[in-house]
Amino acid sequence: MKDVETRLFIAGRYVEAAKSARFADIEPATESELAEVSSASADDVNRAAVAAREAADHGPWPRMSAEARANILGRFADGIEKRARELGMLEARDVGKPVAECVNHDVSRAARNIRFFAAVAQTWTHEATQSDAKFLGRDLKLVNLTERPPVGVGAIIIPWNSPLMLGTWNLGPCLAAGNSCVLKPSEMAPLTSIALGEIANEAGIPPGVLNIVPGLGEAGAALASHPNVDAIAFTGGAATGRRVMAACAESLKRVTLELGGKSPNLVFADANLKQTAAGVARSIYRSQGQSCVAGSRLIVESRVASDFLELLKKEISRLKIGDPLQEGTEYGPLISAAHRDRVDSFVTEAVAGGAKLLAGGKAPITPATGFYYLPTLLDEVDPNFRAVSEEIFGPVLTVERFDDEGQAITSANATRYGLAAYVWTSKVDRALRVAERIKTGMVWVNSFFLRDLRTPFGGAKMSGLGRQGGRFSMEFWTEPKLVCIAYGEEEHDG
Repeated sequence: MKDVETRLFIAGRYVEAAKSARFADIEPATESELAEVSSASADDVNRAAVAAREAADHGPWPRMSAEARANILGRFADGIEKRARELGMLEARDVGKPVAECVNHDVSRAARNIRFFAAVAQTWTHEATQSDAKFLGRDLKLVNLTERPPVGVGAIIIPWNSPLMLGTWNLGPCLAAGNSCVLKPSEMAPLTSIALGEIANEAGIPPGVLNIVPGLGEAGAALASHPNVDAIAFTGGAATGRRVMAACAESLKRVTLELGGKSPNLVFADANLKQTAAGVARSIYRSQGQSCVAGSRLIVESRVASDFLELLKKEISRLKIGDPLQEGTEYGPLISAAHRDRVDSFVTEAVAGGAKLLAGGKAPITPATGFYYLPTLLDEVDPNFRAVSEEIFGPVLTVERFDDEGQAITSANATRYGLAAYVWTSKVDRALRVAERIKTGMVWVNSFFLRDLRTPFGGAKMSGLGRQGGRFSMEFWTEPKLVCIAYGEEEHDG
């Protein structure tokens, strides 16, 4: 892919890594090298952070009005939409997701993320209150202004599963609030993130406001601990999230962590079972289960379990597995051979321990090339199995049964994670009751991952820290400042 940009983007220019280091980016569907990408070192991260600090402290971006920034960000979103097919194909090749999903959802959502937060920032106004006070024997009036200046320099570290969507989900509010930033995409799928540099230049985003540093662990560690970085938004695994948080503690950086999940699908007997089976299948097998909100645990009422599993197996059989670049493909490969082996280890261990394999559990015969793994359904699982307790981040759905509502809630909460949950029922009172008692950051009732961007996104327990979306994102990327003005009756001498 000689025409695809693979270099770092620093201070408005594409540049080679200081040590000329590069890494191979492998295409999941072909197992071949897709591109050779510049690998940022700690020195490169420092260059990017210094450029971002210069833009924050002396550049025009934070001093523009929110409306002026919104106009530029609107052009940025236009540029993403203009390249929708190109970016979607690139992401499909880099990640392995079906091209239709990449174009129609991820690229579309990326542009929407930018536009949405540009609009929110224009309503993120100063607040004023008035009060009375006494000072040095005088009766005074106080005007209290709450200003909302940008934090300064943000660092955004994203995973490989939905890089364009997740990158812009943080980039939108960070830039709209007037910050500059350093974006670090995963080495597993960096190409669409790197492409944002050219689009930013065309839109008129000033040099240094957006910097992009693909690289390995050294780059991420250097970014998390860099003294020029004021705030970090991290999306990824819990183990890495803990290390990021520890690095932030050294200089008291603010941090938001969107980590893993082990989200339950609670299916009650009164639900529309046919529609629910389609919804549950989508919640786990979309993106081959490589999603933080994947509904990876099926907790189904015992008296309908057999019928529901038959419906679910039919949904699995309908999935069109194939080349992610082909229109109509619904299910592509996993990100890498190592990740496929990891997913398989959970399944192999569960089956050896007595679990019943109802579907999948292996690579398909066709396609013969690529890191494919069939959509998998595991019944009769022991709650102590790793497949039940740990995030697999793959197309594996485990099955548990319950006899009453209390038991369902207990099973749903029997995890260290708390990102999302899905409740399938026709009874509104039950839905509200169960949603209130499940310990997660988000609960969907009779749906999967439909949301208004103004609402909070984030998890409880080991699924993260902080919330994103609407005002929650703007609060993270701004630093409220009090300006108190006192005035009173004019004093006259003599």
